[in-house]
Amino acid sequence: MASQSSSSPLMDQISWRTSVLTRHLRDPSTNSSSSPLEPSICLQFAAPELSEKLDFDVESMRRVTDGHNLEDRDWLYGMIIQSALFCPRDRGGRVFVSPDYNQSMEQQREMTMKRIGYMLDRGVFEGWLTGRGPESEMRKFALLEVIGLFDQSLAVKLGVHFFLWGGAIQFFGTKRHHDKWLKDTEKYLIKGCFAMTELGHGSNVRGIETVTTYDSSTGEFVVNTPCESAQKYWIGGAANHATHTIVFSQLNINGTSQGVHAFIVQIREADGTIRPNIRIADCGHKIGLNGVDNGRIWFENVRIPRENLLNRVADVSADGQYQSSIKDPDQRFAAFLAPLTSGRVTISVSAIYSAKVSLAIAIRYALTRRAFSISPNGPEVLLLDYPTHQRRLLPLVAKTYAMGFGGSYLKSIYVKRTPEANKVIHVVSSAFKATFTWHNMRTLQECREACGGQGLKTENRIGHLKSDHDVQSTFEGDNNVLMQQVSKALIAEYLAAQKRKKPFKGLGLEHMNEACPVIPAQLTASIVRSAEFQTAIFRLRERDLLTRFAAEVSNHQAQGQSKEYAFILSYQVAEDLARAFTERTLLQIFLDTEAAVSDGPLKNVLGLLRSMYALICLEEDASFLRYGYLSPENAAVVRKEVTKLCSELRPRALSLVSSFGIPNAFLSPIAFDWIAANSWASVQH
Repeated sequence: MASQSSSSPLMDQISWRTSVLTRHLRDPSTNSSSSPLEPSICLQFAAPELSEKLDFDVESMRRVTDGHNLEDRDWLYGMIIQSALFCPRDRGGRVFVSPDYNQSMEQQREMTMKRIGYMLDRGVFEGWLTGRGPESEMRKFALLEVIGLFDQSLAVKLGVHFFLWGGAIQFFGTKRHHDKWLKDTEKYLIKGCFAMTELGHGSNVRGIETVTTYDSSTGEFVVNTPCESAQKYWIGGAANHATHTIVFSQLNINGTSQGVHAFIVQIREADGTIRPNIRIADCGHKIGLNGVDNGRIWFENVRIPRENLLNRVADVSADGQYQSSIKDPDQRFAAFLAPLTSGRVTISVSAIYSAKVSLAIAIRYALTRRAFSISPNGPEVLLLDYPTHQRRLLPLVAKTYAMGFGGSYLKSIYVKRTPEANKVIHVVSSAFKATFTWHNMRTLQECREACGGQGLKTENRIGHLKSDHDVQSTFEGDNNVLMQQVSKALIAEYLAAQKRKKPFKGLGLEHMNEACPVIPAQLTASIVRSAEFQTAIFRLRERDLLTRFAAEVSNHQAQGQSKEYAFILSYQVAEDLARAFTERTLLQIFLDTEAAVSDGPLKNVLGLLRSMYALICLEEDASFLRYGYLSPENAAVVRKEVTKLCSELRPRALSLVSSFGIPNAFLSPIAFDWIAANSWASVQH
């Protein structure tokens, strides 16, 4: 083996490291007054605002990203920051607010209720159930988003009370229920919860085992938990505080099951005493959301008035006759579930705001934390000046912007909903809830790692955001199940269009009526950054995968498989299709948002973000190579352009996360002067 040359990179590296060590370990004989170990100049914190340029207006970008009710948001931000109930603490000369996770589970639950009382007294919840119109609903969304930025337990507790319990009464009930329950719910005179999930059934709501029968001799319904697997499980608010619940149960009339219906059941007296024939147990400590008192409920011949059936979809007469204008059981079941979309809307948006917090913290830290020098005697390099660090965080920023715009779109179609729009809202909310929550968890993990050891500290928020948001991939529908529903909805549209021999209409599938897009054989930087190319290749992927999915399902059926089992066997193409639909929808929303902004610096940076979003999707989804939409050579062009976009977004990184509009107090010490926050003086303080 040849000997190692003295001029090799390895020897150069050894020589450089030796020179560094020599400077730190000086020979005392050369200078009798010096110490063998002489410290280098200490690190000094420098706020990134002093060096980072702002080439677009941050407030204007915030209006685009938050979208609505900025004054209401800022009012609640201020209210939280100013109250001792929200655990303000001084770190490095700055005040930060976040829950005290050193508290026990019981203490966290108590603080959740105290904070609710504080906000109730100051009118935060005014109009949340009694208000009417899109403006009232958008205000409610905005304030819940602010609350979730402080503490997800608090947001979930309120979400169960207002959106699930209150929403069920609004949407499943009729005037008699609205008059009796909504105002008292808004004032917290009663505390509601929502008993759908059981030990044995979660996503499969049709299969729940709780049974309710009608006793025509007394005009009452009788609710029973027939077996242990039928116990209501994970019911937020049930363990300690709820006085009433919405019970989802199989309705049995004269020995005939009419399917799942919803009933109002009182489970506690006003003083907290559990009602007769009801048993309640605590679900116990969780990996997150311990400020929410999740409980389990058993019912044993619990009698409730006939009027407690939420009867917008179906009713039972006094003499026990079942009545519904919707004769088809499947359509009736769908009508029961349609109003539950609000939960997926709030979870989707909550996930994006969590990602915004973690990215704001990680990028601010990366703009002040240095590590290693790249030349002898040179300064250490900022973390965000390393291309690898840019690659870790900046594509996530672009995705978060895209999904933030998607969340605003989802809220807008939800608050303006009509019966005809229910299908679109269901499909889009299912796709976004799954995609956004998966994105949030990936972002939180990347930001945790990007902050090194500091990311492990509770006070720096990212770790607990992970714990609190982990369950979002499960509740309000398992993410994988939701994405399967998206693919099933798309194939239903495809088959219906074929059967009717009419053009596609709805769900953004109108592009299927046009000629198949043609992708240039050789891509260039200018082509891949063009909106035309990005739109074309996203449509090509969705179009081809929808056709493939329909063909694969048809082939399985031709071999004797049932329709449902054919879907199950085609799960891989179904997953690819659901992702293609979601990303194409988000790209179109991004383009629409961009088009609404006047020419100038703001529009320019939105163009960069949109290209980053589109190209990182191309790079990360193997479908583009698997099915031949991109050649390996063109995939290399995309990869190279993502790196270029990282370098172009790097100078704008601070502006981009500042545009999220999150107050400094809602971030963490490492987002600012982390040296002062960890100084000995801070320990003494």
